[in-house]
Parts: sequence; structure tokens; C-alpha cells
Amino acid sequence: MAEETENTTEELEDAVRNDPDLRDAAALGIVHRNVAWSTAAGVVPVPLADMVLVGAAQVKMLKELTDLYGVAFTDNLGKSLISTLIGSYLPVSLGVGSVGSLAKAVPGVGSILGLITTPVLAGAATYAVGKVFVQHFESGGTLLDFNPATMREHFQTEFKEGKNAAKSAASGKSKAA
Repeated sequence: MAEETENTTEELEDAVRNDPDLRDAAALGIVHRNVAWSTAAGVVPVPLADMVLVGAAQVKMLKELTDLYGVAFTDNLGKSLISTLIGSYLPVSLGVGSVGSLAKAVPGVGSILGLITTPVLAGAATYAVGKVFVQHFESGGTLLDFNPATMREHFQTEFKEGKNAAKSAASGKSKAA
């Protein structure tokens, strides 16, 4: 029975991987699920712990996407590419996100500011990272030939769209994949 289930799972994974429509739907599902995780992590009241959890969600998302596309994944390379991609575009926004995270330590207004800004920025960054990698993998790319510098403009566009996705995730409304 276990062997039959394993074969069925492998067949389903192959079908999804080989059908562009199913693959696209699965990829968007992975991105939106991890936007929700990142947005939730942004609400964690412990300063900087939220940023660690967001980073973990982004690496997890990249691992899930590489599995979907049949691309080799290494944890260190994944972390490095995500950091470079985000850092190439978001030094100011990421700074605001970190300030929002640190602001949670200030009672009252700081806590409110941190709880408003951090989840949206975390979700938007996760959305943009996911969408950029989906496009890259759809074009046949791998982690080894990913160039964050050439993806800045696409990341910027997706980050703006990601703010809406993160607000939807924060309000509990899921954007249809």
C-alpha cells in the first residue's frame, strides 16, 4: 500500500511539474502560503525574532519552489541569493522593516507602529522574492545562474504588488492563486 501511495505521489508531482498551468497554480500557491507565514511572522512581538522567522519562511518557500521546478537547492546558496536580491532593492524599506521590528520594544506607539509596518513589508518582500524566482525557474533558470542585479526592476514591481497580497494575508483574505 505504501509503495502504491508513493508511486501515486510521484506521478502527481510529475504531472504538476510537466503541465504549465498546474505548475503555475502550484507555484502561486507556494508563494501565497509563504506570504501568509511571513505576514504572521511580522506580528511576532519579539524584536528581530520576527525578521528571523520571515527569513526562514523565504528560504522554505525557495526550497518548495526548487522542488516544484526540479532545481537543485542548497540552503546557503538560497539564503545568499535571497539576501542579495532583497538587499539590492530594499535597503531603505528593509531598514524601515527592521526599525518596525525594533519599534515593537517601545511600549505603546512603538508596538503599534511595529505591528503595522513589519507584517506588510515582510509579506511584500516574500511575495516579490517568490514571484521573481518563479519567473526565473519558468524560463529554465537555476539557482546557479540566478543574477539578483538583473532582477531588481522585476523585484520592485512585484514588491509593490506584494504589499497588496500582504495586506490581504494580514486581514485573513487570501488572494486566489
